[in-house]
Amino acid sequence: MKIVFCCTNTKAEPWLEGFRQALPGVDIWEWQAAQPGEAPKLADHAVVWSPPQSFLDEQTQLQNLFNIGAGVDALLKLKMPASLNIVRLNDAGMSVQMAEYVCHAVIRYFREFDHYDKDAQAQRWSYRKPTLRADFSVGILGAGVLGSHVAKTLQTFEFPVNVWSRSPKHIEGVKSFSGAAQLPEFLKATRVLVNLLPLTPETENILNSEHLMQLQQGAYLINVARGRHLVEQDLLDALANGHMAGATLDVFREEPLPQAHAFWTHPQITVTPHTSARTLREESIAQIAGKIKAVYAGQAIEGRVDKVRGY
Repeated sequence: MKIVFCCTNTKAEPWLEGFRQALPGVDIWEWQAAQPGEAPKLADHAVVWSPPQSFLDEQTQLQNLFNIGAGVDALLKLKMPASLNIVRLNDAGMSVQMAEYVCHAVIRYFREFDHYDKDAQAQRWSYRKPTLRADFSVGILGAGVLGSHVAKTLQTFEFPVNVWSRSPKHIEGVKSFSGAAQLPEFLKATRVLVNLLPLTPETENILNSEHLMQLQQGAYLINVARGRHLVEQDLLDALANGHMAGATLDVFREEPLPQAHAFWTHPQITVTPHTSARTLREESIAQIAGKIKAVYAGQAIEGRVDKVRGY
C-alpha cells in the first residue's frame, strides 16, 4: 500500500504520522517533484488538496484521490484519466462547524447584534423592536450533507427553513424546492440566503443581480461555499440600492482577500478568512484510512465524486 501526500499550504508530517498509525505498515510520503532524469516514486492512492497538474502527470498509477476538503472544484480543473476516482470527505466534523457558523451569522442579523455593538461603542443604551421569527425565513442553497445539517440545526431556533437543490430532498420540517423552475419561488420566500452549493459550471455566478433581487426586501446573504458563486459587484449594488441589508462572507474569488478590496471596509459586510468549516485532521485521517481499508477489502466506499455533475 503506497500513499502520496500532496496538500498545498498544509504541514505534512502530522498527517503522515497519523496515517502511519491508522494504517500500520503503509508506505506514505510527501510529494516532491522528481528531478530531471530521476524516476518518480509512484503511489497507489493520494491524499490531496489543490495539487498541481504536474503531480497528476507524474503519478500515473493512482487509483484514488482522497480530497481533504469538502469542495472538489480545484481537482475537476485538472486533467486526469477517467479511471482515477476522486473521493471527498463525507463530513469529518465539518457539518457541526458549518452549522455553528451559519447559526451565529443568522442569529446575529436576526437579533441585530451589529447595531447593539455600535451603540455600545457609543455608550448608548438602545432598544430595537423585535423581529417576528415567522417572518424571518432562511433559505439554504444546497441540501447535501452540510446543507441538510445546517437546515436541521436552524430548526432548533424555530426559524422557517427552506432548501433548494438540483433534485428534491426530504428533510423533516423543511420545505424543499428543486430544479431551475422552482428557484424563483424559493428566492421569493427567502429573507436570509445561505449558500452551500458545490461549485460547478451551472452554479458559478448563481449569486447574481437577477437572483439577489428576487430575495425579500432587506435580505441577508451568507456565503460559505465558494467565492466564484458570487458576482461581487452585484452584491455591492444590491446593498447600495437598499434591497439587501447585509452579508457575511467566508469565501472569495481571490484568497486571501486583497487588502484594497471593498468588502473589508463595507459597513454592511462581515468578512471571515475561509474559516466556516476547517478540516479536522484526526477525523479526516480516520475516515480516509477507513476508506482505503475498504478498497483493499473489495468493499464500496462512500464519497466518490461524479466528475460530470461536479460533486
